[in-house]
Amino acid sequence: MSVRIILPTAGGGAETLSLREPAGWQRPDAPPTSRIAYAAAHVVADPYADNAPDAPARLDWDATLAVRRDLWSWGLGVAEAMDTAQRGMGLDWAATRELIRRSAAEAVTCGGRIVAGAATDQLTGVPDSLDDVVAAYAEQVAFVQECGAVAVVMASRHLAALATGPDDYLRVYRRVLGSTGAPVVLHWLGDMFDPALTGYWGSTDLDDATTTFVALVHAHADVIDGVKVSLLDAGREVRLRELLPPTVKVYTGDDYHYPELIAGDGERSSHALLGAFAAIAPAASAALQRLDAGDPAGFRAILDPTVPLSRHVFAPPTRYYKTGIAFLAWLNGRQPGFTMVGGLHGGRGVPHLVEAFRLADAAGLLLDPELAAARMRGYLAVAGVTG
Repeated sequence: MSVRIILPTAGGGAETLSLREPAGWQRPDAPPTSRIAYAAAHVVADPYADNAPDAPARLDWDATLAVRRDLWSWGLGVAEAMDTAQRGMGLDWAATRELIRRSAAEAVTCGGRIVAGAATDQLTGVPDSLDDVVAAYAEQVAFVQECGAVAVVMASRHLAALATGPDDYLRVYRRVLGSTGAPVVLHWLGDMFDPALTGYWGSTDLDDATTTFVALVHAHADVIDGVKVSLLDAGREVRLRELLPPTVKVYTGDDYHYPELIAGDGERSSHALLGAFAAIAPAASAALQRLDAGDPAGFRAILDPTVPLSRHVFAPPTRYYKTGIAFLAWLNGRQPGFTMVGGLHGGRGVPHLVEAFRLADAAGLLLDPELAAARMRGYLAVAGVTG
């Protein structure tokens, strides 16, 4: 007998939803071989700490590391300390350093693949000069590499605030890339994820920004493993794949169009570094297993039904997608409570999270329907929704 739950509808109504049976996803024996796939993992807040806005981040380390072990068990790599982990939205540099250190050590124990974000968020306010931005980047890149992870050079709010045009971006990145001791991943994050990054690469015209970005990659292709593109524009990502050196991978960060971008066009395809994969890890794993088996139709048959959930979680204002990721993790028993650093569990409202619940059920991603329903009822009761 299926689990049933009463959910609110628009206008104060209610409906009964019968949850589908779990999809029965199978964990793989090894990571996928046809594509490299990272899930950008979220962090679990310590429920006993004062994780209020502007308070220092305090994490539940056991639960946070368990989330990463679960992702590795599905054959996915972990992208650590990225936007999904609330960089710039509650996770301060002190907590970030410890997160990277612990996760990199855990990766060695588990034999898991890991990359980690290097940014400039140890700076406060607008820096005095571009030299300050370069020094901040260099410090974080070196720390990530010392921990044993591949550094993802993230977009910098400090550089965006200070730069006056493309030449300033090129000047900073050339110095950072010229001093890195190992290949890195460059991250181009669109302003839908962070409005402070509007005009990144020196222009609000994406064609002009692309020209600057491509020139930088060509000049430093020997130290760039790949680029992560988070613009939610599939056509632009496809064109970018054609413009970059063949040795440079493209890791899609497009949480709207990932099935077709990973599947590719027969000549080129994208790898993955996605926040969405943190929410749909079992389905992503199963889909990649089908791609490894030479079954692209099976890959799409598994992954396409997850897109409505991902599009909803990443709906505008997109920067609050982390709330949905943490909520789904809680529903699936991956963390003890629905609380986030910086108070970000308030980033989405009841209607949004109820719809996320429905869509997760439709995609077969409520792994324990009884637990998910019990937790959903508890959330609705706290929110004042009675049925």
